Amino acid sequence: MQGYTWHKPAAGKQLYLTFDDGPIPVVTPFVLKQLAQYQAKATFFCVGDNVARHPDVAQQVLQQGHVLANHTFHHLKGWQTTLPAYVGDTARCHTELEKLYPAGQARKLFRPPHGRITGKQARVLREQGYELIMWDVLTNDYDKTLQPEACLKKAIKYTQSGSIIVFHDSLKAQRNLEFVLPRFLEHFVSCGYTFSTL
Repeated sequence: MQGYTWHKPAAGKQLYLTFDDGPIPVVTPFVLKQLAQYQAKATFFCVGDNVARHPDVAQQVLQQGHVLANHTFHHLKGWQTTLPAYVGDTARCHTELEKLYPAGQARKLFRPPHGRITGKQARVLREQGYELIMWDVLTNDYDKTLQPEACLKKAIKYTQSGSIIVFHDSLKAQRNLEFVLPRFLEHFVSCGYTFSTL
């Protein structure tokens, strides 16, 4: 689909980790610790309500050189939400993120919850200056029926230079995330890859 970023051009051994649905205590700090250990940078697509509840955790993300991005304020399902409500909820999340950034420096990166958005919603957000970020590797770490070893194997198999990889810093994903993320980082760092923000 045009107008969406699914992956980045493969320039060298570069990968783009993203984390959806945080920030939350315990899980997001675990992610930050793993990223620091491997000198990896990432982009966090935050639910605005979680940012409002846990601004200290969101601040840690920024302080460690990562990027905070927009995942709506209430994790809305675009196909069930009117255009004004969806755009307004996205703006509310951006306002929450702006409180943490120096004036004018909050990025306009947006990922639709569940990876689904209507054409009209996407068009209006692009007109407002948002870049719509999707992915080419979905780890399915939130799937409790997926064993951690299988989750890791799948994530490694489909990742290539320029990939945008989705993990979740959420309680639902915690079991798989805690197994997969350190091993995923170790594998690709040992293969000479670096991890950058979008």
